[in-house]
Amino acid sequence: MKQVTRMAALAVVGSLGLLCTSASPAGAQTGVDVRPVTHIASVPAGSIQGVVLDERGIPVAGATISALGATSAFAITDRSGRFELRTLSPGPYIVRAHLAGFVAPRGQVIDVRPSARASSSIALRHAGTGTTPYPLLAAGIGDTAEPQPAPEAAASPSSATSAGGDDHGEVAWRMRHARRGVLKDTTIPLDLFDDDSAEAGAGSAGFFTRASESSGRLAADFLTGTPFSGQVNLLTTGSFDSPQQLFSGDNFSHSTTYLALGAPVGEHADWAARAALTQGDLSSWIVAGEYTTRAPARHRYDIGVSYSTQRYEGGNFATLRDVTDGSRNAGALYGFDTFSVLPSLTVSYGARYARYDYIDGASLVSPRLAVTLAPSDHFRVSTMVSSRATAPGAEEFMPRMDSGIWLPPQRTFSSLVAGRPFEAERTNHAEVEMERDVASATVSVRVFRQHVNDQLATLFGINTTALPETVGHYYLTNVGGVDASGVSAGIRAALANRVHGSVEYTLTHARLTTPDSDNLAYLLVFAPSAVRPDAEQIHDVATSIETDVPETSTRVIVLYRVSNAFAHAPVAPGSPTPSVDTRFDVQVRQSLPFMDFSTAKWEALVAVRNFFRDAAAEQSVYDELLVVRPPKRIVGGLTLKF
Repeated sequence: MKQVTRMAALAVVGSLGLLCTSASPAGAQTGVDVRPVTHIASVPAGSIQGVVLDERGIPVAGATISALGATSAFAITDRSGRFELRTLSPGPYIVRAHLAGFVAPRGQVIDVRPSARASSSIALRHAGTGTTPYPLLAAGIGDTAEPQPAPEAAASPSSATSAGGDDHGEVAWRMRHARRGVLKDTTIPLDLFDDDSAEAGAGSAGFFTRASESSGRLAADFLTGTPFSGQVNLLTTGSFDSPQQLFSGDNFSHSTTYLALGAPVGEHADWAARAALTQGDLSSWIVAGEYTTRAPARHRYDIGVSYSTQRYEGGNFATLRDVTDGSRNAGALYGFDTFSVLPSLTVSYGARYARYDYIDGASLVSPRLAVTLAPSDHFRVSTMVSSRATAPGAEEFMPRMDSGIWLPPQRTFSSLVAGRPFEAERTNHAEVEMERDVASATVSVRVFRQHVNDQLATLFGINTTALPETVGHYYLTNVGGVDASGVSAGIRAALANRVHGSVEYTLTHARLTTPDSDNLAYLLVFAPSAVRPDAEQIHDVATSIETDVPETSTRVIVLYRVSNAFAHAPVAPGSPTPSVDTRFDVQVRQSLPFMDFSTAKWEALVAVRNFFRDAAAEQSVYDELLVVRPPKRIVGGLTLKF
């Protein structure tokens, strides 16, 4: 545990050092929000089970087991020393055991496979019981005479107190018999140190003794008895539209430091705190915290809070037009409860409250209710209804808490129509989904219906002013309402024990109403493909592939989406209009075992994507489709997990 504590301290010092040295000069906004897109058909989870024994082979009960990898998980050993970590995303995990009074061994690297259960055996060694020297705190400070040896009776814990209740422990004995020096005429009341002194009377506690022992014990227990885990990201981000911009230094002027720290709360919950900071012509930071309870439990709570601010100090006229005081602020609170009514029936409900200081009607509430019925072990039926409020530019302030790459706001945005205030998008969504496990694969079918008010459109690569535009800046506008219904079918599976992936096809019938005259005029000039007066059929194919190469400690994730309804930039007269368009996200994580020390693990990360939003089941079908000409965004750097 001392190693874990030292690692946490080193991570904090390292992140603070980077904040002081990674400030970059003012330059173009480099809009990178490289967060993994939520898998449309997620890969089946795995688990780790094992046992904890001491050096004599006796089971150790009450030990805290932590697993750090694609996700973080904790468990407590039972009376037989056994534990199980469930619902783990596939990938390598560092598994450690912690318990006060035991020396924690080095972490074990366990590879979790989809729909599989890995085993682990951990050995804890009892800590040594050496005698701790106590400084002489009596009036004889500075006296060089050797103290008298304590009587044998005082060294025995069983004789620490007499039958009368007086403290005859070694510390109290040394305090009473310490030789006095220059302050020999000064006396110190024993009741300041003794819990039950004869002068103070029975039941009178010594102030100094109680205060020092209780505070010291609490601090020691917190630092040595808490299995902290965390992550530090040292990243550089940028964006580009063409290969020439890829090699332009102005497009990679943002460095970001991200710090996460978490620990279990007792036996049934976990807490986590996150913070990130970036500097440049757009300075921004985010702080967030969350509290979650672990399964199995009848009620599993997920509670969190986050706050973010963005301050612009550049000279983009379009940005300054909508940021009157130079900054934007946003905060959010959320709380959800997953209630296991019966072993086969689960109800999840809750809401998210967010406030943005730059939009009309700044307070947004997003409730959600879901019910899942599992009549058998391999068949599930779930239904969900939700009302989701999305603020323009919300992606810059409220990243998903379960993201692997978490960045503060780095892009600027403004309204497409000068002087027009921002309006939030509201999506009312309902769906029913059925899932069936077949061997190592899961087949799903989903039907949904939704109605959207004030659908948002996002436009990159346009210029509404005489000043040059930057790559990261984008414009937002509302394009009217949406009525949509559709059906999807998907499959996710593990292949060859190293590759797992998913594919989902969605057919949607949708109608997008015509926007008002002001927005319509601008859209016809800058993004005519975003205007859709007629009903349309949307064909969409989304795939994900994830593979691990244990020989080289490499992990690769590829997300790819093809659709016939992506909005695109205006084409030259006579040029054919593209019938389909694509979005992609490629991530490569390379472990660096030669840099690992103690229980820390280093990874190198390179990711490129042109997705603008992370996928969510309850979002509008047009949220990603009406993103015009998103730039490629790239992120690279090092990740330290401890």
